[in-house]
Amino acid sequence: MNNLAKLWLLLALLMSVSFGHAIEMLDYLTDADGKYAGPSVEDNIAKMDTDHNGFADVAEVRAFLELKHGAGYQKSLLDRWEVAANTTSCGTSFAKELIE
Repeated sequence: MNNLAKLWLLLALLMSVSFGHAIEMLDYLTDADGKYAGPSVEDNIAKMDTDHNGFADVAEVRAFLELKHGAGYQKSLLDRWEVAANTTSCGTSFAKELIE
């Protein structure tokens, strides 16, 4: 079997496995009528908002994610978010053009 055929076979196998997991996740997150039964974004933000100010800041998001997934979860990403949140101006690329 040549390399191209092996690559296609591997790709087909990976896609079928991913599709199977997607179906399982969809079954888990929906009720008998096919409607979403998981927590809403609003529910998750309410769980994160420990100071009850109506908004989940970076520290609260980090604490929630680390409680759910373990200490150090997505550390580099959350470190960058905290640094950006603690700066005096918006960290987005387009905002730099507006303030300079």
